[in-house]
Amino acid sequence: MVDRRVSMADVAERAGVSGQTVSRVVNGSPRVDPDTRARVEAAMAALGYRPHRAARALRTGRTQTLGLVVSTLASVGNSRMLQAVADAAASRGYALTVVTLGPDASVADAFERLAEQGVDGAIVLNEATERLRGADVRAAGLRLVVVDSPRDDRFGVVVTDHAAGAESAVRHLLDMGHPTVHHLAGPAGSFAAAERERGWRAALDAAGARVPDLVRGDWTSASGWGAASTLLTAGATAVFAANDQMALGLLRGIAEAGRDVPGEVSVVGFDDVADAADYRPPLTTVHQDFDALGARAVAALVDGIEAGAPAAFETVPTRLVVRASTGPSAPAR
Repeated sequence: MVDRRVSMADVAERAGVSGQTVSRVVNGSPRVDPDTRARVEAAMAALGYRPHRAARALRTGRTQTLGLVVSTLASVGNSRMLQAVADAAASRGYALTVVTLGPDASVADAFERLAEQGVDGAIVLNEATERLRGADVRAAGLRLVVVDSPRDDRFGVVVTDHAAGAESAVRHLLDMGHPTVHHLAGPAGSFAAAERERGWRAALDAAGARVPDLVRGDWTSASGWGAASTLLTAGATAVFAANDQMALGLLRGIAEAGRDVPGEVSVVGFDDVADAADYRPPLTTVHQDFDALGARAVAALVDGIEAGAPAAFETVPTRLVVRASTGPSAPAR
């Protein structure tokens, strides 16, 4: 025997209110006083009531579904953001539909697919934002929030303060006596990589330190490992890597060259991934708050969908986490 689905009438009877009042609570109407709303929500929780998504879509014209556009889920940052956005969407009562862009797909194609699935709005992540340049983002009629993009009046933007985080990493290394800091940069075309590079240059310029040639990676640990010999040949005693995965590969490459971290070379990463504290040695890194990014992006999108809130530009701060991969500059041999 299948249990009968809990109805609005059941909730209304338990809460001692009308079915219309329950409907108003379910649909987020402001025309319910706080005490009554709390009583209805308590009845819903006690009975295990779940609003019927399809029926609500017919009433409100909204599907309670958000889209997410991402270039790839292979990178740690993108997978962390997917989790953060999914959690934040669920907390607001929204489902999530994900579209990954292949190497040749346009962002317009992704928007068209999402519009066909009836999403109420979409979030665009990280490297996928590069494909918004020149795109007609209004064609699909979707409200958008973009994570990591320059300010743009066409959509809401939420960014990590990448430049400030990079500056804090470089200042930390300079304060430890290193004459300069080399940079293992992220891929060209990435907003985050460009902002972290900007912060690296700004900190060196402010200190009057030499700005070495950067070495470019692709976010992967393999590219960090491959960059190790180039950085060591250049005489690097301190390296700021644009993400933790590249820093991990760099640590391996330095160790294989018979050099000590941090005795001979100090390394700082960016992101503070879950495993950063378990690297060998534990990695000094810039903490990026993925949960806050996801929550703010979803809040901005949902507030726009439900209340018509204007598109805004928000910045999420970072903080430096000092561990054992950085140390004082060793005396010249």
